[in-house]
Order: sequence, then structure tokens, then C-alpha cells
Amino acid sequence: MLTKSGMNSSNNAYQIAQIAMAELKSAIYLILCESGAEGMRNVDIGRALGIYKGHIEHEGHISRTLLAIMEDEGVVTQDKGSKLWRLRNFAEEPESLS
Repeated sequence: MLTKSGMNSSNNAYQIAQIAMAELKSAIYLILCESGAEGMRNVDIGRALGIYKGHIEHEGHISRTLLAIMEDEGVVTQDKGSKLWRLRNFAEEPESLS
């Protein structure tokens, strides 16, 4: 469907959604920057950003899904034992100086 300006409304909707995803990922990036090497749990990230929502018995899926996307993009990593999320550059061990 074309809008008055001649733009496709579904294209506009797609662009809005992509901007929203980028903004949410940026917010997660910033909060993980602040946490440094300590990292944060999904629940703490989600609550700090006001996105720890979901339908019945599925709280936290918004932040967890975004973290999974960022993990696939190589931006974040999770310590499987502690469940803490960190930016990849904070999680990597420094190279030894030889």
C-alpha cells in the first residue's frame, strides 16, 4: 500500500523496526560498557532498560533475544557458568606480552 508521499507503508514499517532494533542493541551495549569486565545477567539488563517483559511465564525474552542476536554478531558473550553477559572485548583474555 502506498502512502500519500508515495512510499510503501510496509517499507516504512520495516525501517522503523530496524531502527528500533538498533536502538535497543545500542542500549544493551552501553549498559554492558558500564558494567565492564564484571558483566550483567539478562534479568539485570532487561530490568535496567525496562524491557524485561514477556507473556505469561516467558519474562525476559525481549532482552534475551537481543543478547542472542548480539552474540551471533560477535558483540557479546555469556559465561555459561555464571550466566553473566559481557562485551566480547571485556571477556577476552589479554594477549601475553612476550
